[in-house]
Amino acid sequence: MEIAGFLASILIGISLGLIGGGGSILTVPVLVYLFQVDAVLATTYSLFVVGATSLVGSTSYFKNNLIDLKTVITFGLPSIVGVYLSRHFILPQIPNTLFQIGDFHVSKSMFLMLVFAVLMLVASFKMIKKDKHEILPTNQKYNYPLVIFEGLMVGVITGFVGAGGGFLIIPALVGLLKTPMKKAIGTSLLIIAINSAFGFLASYEHFDEINWTFLMIISGLAILGIIIGARLSKNIDGKKLKPAFGWFVLIMGIFVIIKEMFL
Repeated sequence: MEIAGFLASILIGISLGLIGGGGSILTVPVLVYLFQVDAVLATTYSLFVVGATSLVGSTSYFKNNLIDLKTVITFGLPSIVGVYLSRHFILPQIPNTLFQIGDFHVSKSMFLMLVFAVLMLVASFKMIKKDKHEILPTNQKYNYPLVIFEGLMVGVITGFVGAGGGFLIIPALVGLLKTPMKKAIGTSLLIIAINSAFGFLASYEHFDEINWTFLMIISGLAILGIIIGARLSKNIDGKKLKPAFGWFVLIMGIFVIIKEMFL
C-alpha cells in the first residue's frame, strides 16, 4: 500500500502541473487510506504537501508574468482569515462522535472524509464538464466584495479539509474576474501556497504528532510530480486530460463514501 501511496503522491503533483488543480483533492484520501494517517492529522499533512507543491508550481508562472498579484492580495487575505477560522474555531468544535444510531456512529474522522468525498464529487463534475472558450479580460469594474467573499469561503474550505481549492479558485478567477486561464492557474497556485502555509502553521497543536521525515518524502514526490507535469504540459494539452482525471476523482469520491458508510 505504501508503494501505491508514493506513486499517488507523484500523480498529485503531475495533475497540478498539467491541469492546474484537482490533484490536491486526492492528498487526504491518499494519506488516510494508503498510509493509514488519522483523518484530522491528514488535513494538516495535506496543507504542507499542497502548499509546498503549489509554491514550486507557481514559480514558472511568476517568471512568465502569469500571476496577478492584485488578485493574490485581494483574494488571499480573506482566504487566510477563512483558514484561521476553520483551524481555530470550526474544526476544534466538532466532537469526536457527532451522533450514534444503534451500532452506527459518525465520528469526527468519518465526517471529515464524507465532506471530502462531497468536495471530490464537486471537483470531478467541474473537471468533466467541457470548458468554455477562454474568457478574455474586459474593462468591467473590479468587484472587491465578491472577490473578498470568494476568498473567505475558499479559505474556510482549505482550512477545514486541507484541500487547496484550485477547483473553486480557478472558475472564480475566470468566470467572475475575467482572468485569462493561464494567469488564473498561476494566480491560483500562489493563493493555494499562501493559504496552505498559513493553515499548516496554524495547526501547531499537531506538531508533536508530525512525522517530518515522512512528510518531506511525500512533499518531495509531489514536487517531483509537478515538475514532470509542467514539462509534459509543453507537449500534452492538459485540457484533454482534465475530463479523464475528473472521472478518476469521481470514482474515488464514490469509493470514499462507500468505504466510510458501509465498509
